[in-house]
Amino acid sequence: MRLAAQRRELILAAVRDRGTVRLSDLAAELGASPVTVRRDVTALADRGLVTRVHGGISVPLRAGGRDADQPRSTVGPLPAPVLVGMVVPSVNFYWPAVVHGAQSVVAAAGSRMALRGSAYDPAEDRRQVGRLLERGVQALLVAPSTTGRAGTELLRWLGGLPVPVVLVERVPPPELPTLALDAATTDHTLGAGLAVRHLAALGHRRVGLVVRPSPTGQPVRRGWAIAVRELDLETAGVPDLDVPSYGEAGWTAAFDEVLTICQAHAVGALLVHSDREAIGVVERARDRGIAVPNQLAVVSYDDEVASASDPALSAVRPDKYRLGALAAELALARVADTTDLPVHRVSLWPRLVVRESCGARPPSTDDRPARVGGAR
Repeated sequence: MRLAAQRRELILAAVRDRGTVRLSDLAAELGASPVTVRRDVTALADRGLVTRVHGGISVPLRAGGRDADQPRSTVGPLPAPVLVGMVVPSVNFYWPAVVHGAQSVVAAAGSRMALRGSAYDPAEDRRQVGRLLERGVQALLVAPSTTGRAGTELLRWLGGLPVPVVLVERVPPPELPTLALDAATTDHTLGAGLAVRHLAALGHRRVGLVVRPSPTGQPVRRGWAIAVRELDLETAGVPDLDVPSYGEAGWTAAFDEVLTICQAHAVGALLVHSDREAIGVVERARDRGIAVPNQLAVVSYDDEVASASDPALSAVRPDKYRLGALAAELALARVADTTDLPVHRVSLWPRLVVRESCGARPPSTDDRPARVGGAR
């Protein structure tokens, strides 16, 4: 009689080989009762490794291309135009799509938006917000620095302003548990888990992490660690590294160190934040004769330019446009409804877009269970 772990590995192998498998076929091939197979399938589905379909299971469903229709505002024209201020830490890469989403909702409500750029600095955040208040804004969308004493003081100040404030991709830290500010965020922790679960469903037992300096890096690392633990993946010798941003001084040496560790410890998959760094990993792998995805599967976190990589990168995609739209809707709702609304903390799930860079399963080993139905 096979152990549960052995049966589930055989079920995953069957799904990888065939795409979709009937539960009745699995029961016959495993020599197990339908009740046992359903129990195994439930455990795998709860972990995000398979998707239930009528009468069977299939590989997890993933998002394909970008939505053809951008999200529409749920806020109609207001009685009078509103000036909405927005402060973001950068106008490069991640943030333009967020800004466009917010701007579309504000414009659809017959209002205007005033944008200010900051630089991940609490003092500059406060200065830019102050300028917008002088301009007469009636609501604010802010992605402030939240770390350290300066970040805490900035959040306290934002919480006491006379206009509605919505945090974007930020939540108050634990030391401010009752700060009554709305927030629209992306669940980057869950997004990282989607990537790890996809790689595990392909058969990877050793999934490393590479993170560049960024506020997103912490929740991505947390999601990676949680998924690795919950899926009982191997950790000995698996890289969990911070690296310089692609193109900065020392980046080639840092990326080469990642690949050296992967080769030394048979690590066949990496989650890399963000696209530029993932492209750098692929570039250095090519120079070292490491084939992607045949010898190293790579999933990027961001999906800004991942599809243009060679090979095209599988990537976790935060819905930045919708995030900005949602933040603007929360702010305009506060302006339109002056009653005592509850605080809103809304978190969007990112999506995993599967492309070429993680298309191969890891090399088979002698101790890996045989596939259901025999080798192909």
